[in-house]
Amino acid sequence: MFNESWISLSILLILIALVLSQGELILLSVLLLTIIPTSWMWNRYVLRGLRVERILEHERVFAGDTTHVTIRVTNRKILPVAWLKLEDNFPQKLIVQGRELSPSSEPLAATLTIYATLRWYERVSWTYTLACPQRGFYFFGPTHRRSGDLFGLFMIEDDVPLYHRLIVYPQVQPLEAFGLPPRNPLGEQRARYPLFEDPSRTVGIRGYTPDDPFRRIHWKASARQQALQVRVYEPSETAVVGILLNVATYEQFWLGIDTEVQEAVIRLAASLAYEAFQEGYAVGLIANGAVPQSDRPIKVLPSRESGQLARVLEALAAVSSFALGHIDRLVAQESRSLPWGTTLVVITAIVRDNLLLELARLIQAGRRVVLISLDIAPSSLDLPGALVYDVSQSMIYREADSAARPINQANRPPDSSGTDSSGDILNIWHEMPSKGAAI
Repeated sequence: MFNESWISLSILLILIALVLSQGELILLSVLLLTIIPTSWMWNRYVLRGLRVERILEHERVFAGDTTHVTIRVTNRKILPVAWLKLEDNFPQKLIVQGRELSPSSEPLAATLTIYATLRWYERVSWTYTLACPQRGFYFFGPTHRRSGDLFGLFMIEDDVPLYHRLIVYPQVQPLEAFGLPPRNPLGEQRARYPLFEDPSRTVGIRGYTPDDPFRRIHWKASARQQALQVRVYEPSETAVVGILLNVATYEQFWLGIDTEVQEAVIRLAASLAYEAFQEGYAVGLIANGAVPQSDRPIKVLPSRESGQLARVLEALAAVSSFALGHIDRLVAQESRSLPWGTTLVVITAIVRDNLLLELARLIQAGRRVVLISLDIAPSSLDLPGALVYDVSQSMIYREADSAARPINQANRPPDSSGTDSSGDILNIWHEMPSKGAAI
């Protein structure tokens, strides 16, 4: 209602009052000329030096955990803030205990509204408890500020580009909860001496023999020696596990997703990755799901680095309800990129004949295969030469909070600080600043 034109109106009223000799009109004009410019200047500077911060207690938690988020406002100027309204966008699927959130114009978000009054150089903060019932990637922000002058004549508002990301890992549970044997679920571990070769490390060449695979031929060395030469790889003592996850829950993956079943296979994959990592395996994950906000497949190559478990759990947290294709095609394509001694663990909610045929081909070629199925009525689970588990009748479909087991003794997820835990697969998620920006 009020704007800068009221200043010109007040001056005009004073001139009219002086001409007409009206004392009351002069008094009214002086009041307007005093209050309106003061309010206008107050409104202009009220948001300057007003710092808004959002502080997450943890940036990574497990499904079922709670964490805390703190909203802090600091008035870094002598001008007080008569009134302030903050509207902060929170993820819709997270539960703010003790507070009701209102709808937001941002997708998948709800609005937390805060009212405050700040004196000069005062700081106030509010801490809320967040319940994280479901795994996923959750984004906070932006924050909308609205304030004005002491008399309520003017109002100013803006958006603060304050963003955070919270990663909620899937639950990690004992393998017994899924109907798997607690010891050696992948079969007897091979002896701790160099049985495997690392194809990324070539230590020399030697002459070709009929038993050598065609892909080991070193063509440049063969040309120099005028005889076929093959690469000699550095032996490795680390056993490798490659988890091949089928995120689809129906044979025609475009029909949609059974959320309960999909969450079951994701929890199973997370638990198995944790157990394998604890047993000393180099663990990798490949899934026929897509990286959020892209059409890139989920792929974390096997490794024993300290941040590898965080990479695998982040990839599982990011699995969406969209599948890129059938699991049998994924197995056929990606098994070639895994080292020859890798134990291929296929986790799937459905078993198609094409998948069994592909696994049989890999077994015949000498690969180690483990099939874990949630298919209640699979066409056939007869797969000679492979370890096959049918866990459809286990407790896997229940959210057994009491059986959930944390990754470490501190009951916190593995942190990626100091390591490249994001890997190539997660670079797209790191474009958004995790600490946010306060203004």
